Amino acid sequence: MKKRTGYFSFTLLVLLTSYQYLFAQVKKESPATITVNLKKEAGEISPVWAWFGHDEPNYTYMKDGKKLLSELAALSPVPVNMRVHNLLNTGNGEAALKWGSTNAYTEDAQGKPVYDWHLVDSIFDTYIKLGMKPYAQIGFMPEVLSTNPEPYRHHWQPGRDYNEVYTGWAYPPKDYNKWEELVYQWVKHEVGRYGKKEVESWYWEVWNEPNIGYWKGTMPEFFKLYDYAAHGVKRALPTAKVGGPEVAGGSSPGGMKFLRAFIEHCITGTNYVTGKTGSPLDVISFHAKGQPSVEDGHVRMNMAPQLRDIREGFKIVASYPQVKNIPIVIGESDPEGCAACGMATNPSNAYRNGTMYSSYTAASFAREYLLADSLKVNFMGAVSWSFEFENQPWFYGFRDLATNGVDKPVLNVFRMFGMMKGKRVEVKGSQMFTVKSVADSSVRGAYTDIGGLAAKDKRGVTLMVWNYHDDDLQGADAPVKININDLPAKTVTFTQYRIDKQYSNSYESWKKMGSPQNPTTAQIQELEKAGQLQMTGKPEKMLVKSGVLQTEIALPRQGVSLLKLDW
Repeated sequence: MKKRTGYFSFTLLVLLTSYQYLFAQVKKESPATITVNLKKEAGEISPVWAWFGHDEPNYTYMKDGKKLLSELAALSPVPVNMRVHNLLNTGNGEAALKWGSTNAYTEDAQGKPVYDWHLVDSIFDTYIKLGMKPYAQIGFMPEVLSTNPEPYRHHWQPGRDYNEVYTGWAYPPKDYNKWEELVYQWVKHEVGRYGKKEVESWYWEVWNEPNIGYWKGTMPEFFKLYDYAAHGVKRALPTAKVGGPEVAGGSSPGGMKFLRAFIEHCITGTNYVTGKTGSPLDVISFHAKGQPSVEDGHVRMNMAPQLRDIREGFKIVASYPQVKNIPIVIGESDPEGCAACGMATNPSNAYRNGTMYSSYTAASFAREYLLADSLKVNFMGAVSWSFEFENQPWFYGFRDLATNGVDKPVLNVFRMFGMMKGKRVEVKGSQMFTVKSVADSSVRGAYTDIGGLAAKDKRGVTLMVWNYHDDDLQGADAPVKININDLPAKTVTFTQYRIDKQYSNSYESWKKMGSPQNPTTAQIQELEKAGQLQMTGKPEKMLVKSGVLQTEIALPRQGVSLLKLDW
């Protein structure tokens, strides 16, 4: 009897396992469904993505830097904000990896300040002429003011110890009054050059990641640095906007502790300059990073740490009634931490050239909107720490938007964002991972994340759809059924833009050429064309039945589509 019971149990287990396998196969092969409900609004499609940054400020006014900035300005319906490090560093303006300088502050033989703004002007003039805004970073420490100036300039290269970058510029000032006067003179100069109204539209922020090696002082010393800097800003222009603290790791114990302590200092602490309670705080900033790795010979992304950083940072701000409505900027929001580390020295960075960077960007920004909605915070911007690197090998694997003046696939995601306007509306996906599941464990397992972000205005709808997975592996195109409800028109013009191996992809075109490091003029022109956002097919008229449009697309793994409906 026991044997027969055991046999029956074993048979049942086999049948159940087979059924589960067959069910999973059917589910995997059946189309994913994306449903857009136009009557369920979720807030403005605010251009939180229109913020970019990089370490090397002197690239700004160089050939490829100017070209890329002009493209960023053109793709955005609002002024793009630019954040760069090293704006106050001492030096001759030579650009190098993770280095830059303007020589804004030196002293004469008698120790009197000497201000030289011509390189800062070259940087900010480039922005202003293009209709962009500086997200002006007050840092780092000029050599003559540093408490530990030697060595001052680093000569770090990919593959070397990252801690080599933290040299004399990272230390507190010898004289906080001179530091305050430097900031005052800087802001005063900008008001004189661009006008009060223009500078009032900027945000100023103090330093970068003071909870790690970028700041070689204590936490109280940073608060002192901040108070003196903010005092200089407000003394020059009382209506200017200033904030911080740009901590690394919003969900790390050190990052959370620092962010809370900074907010509390600004609310109830004693101001180091005035002796009064509190410090100016017009914007709150922290950083969020993912964590890719190499597993079984392929890149595996990890979006979870980045979303946790954002979630916990939002929660901290929301927990203080005095600041919960202050704008939040995620001062660096990226798949990982080192833009200048190429894939030659960091194989996990191989995601950067192809469409994996594109699909990750689409999927992560969509979740940032949802996190801000759920926690009811004033989410203003997320800085993609990704620009370009002058005079470097083609497609070297830096985290950049363009290489040698040719746009990478990821830049086309921002072109898609730039085409979305109006109100965000509800999107439901049968295979779209929840924010919680992505924050807990990213996108792993048998299924890809097929999700969407949608917006509507009076005359149209835009829907961004992605097919994302952490594992950089090949996969079949996914059939995706699209249902758009509550359309107020009987016919629409349907246009699809696409980023995948075939469309909007200069990297694949470059590889087909044989990966030349010295492409011809004709090849460069071909690459430039391939780097632009491309349509699949031509616009077509589609019927809307009882307010519903139904269609189906085939979306490759790591592909992104923008569906545009006009009437």
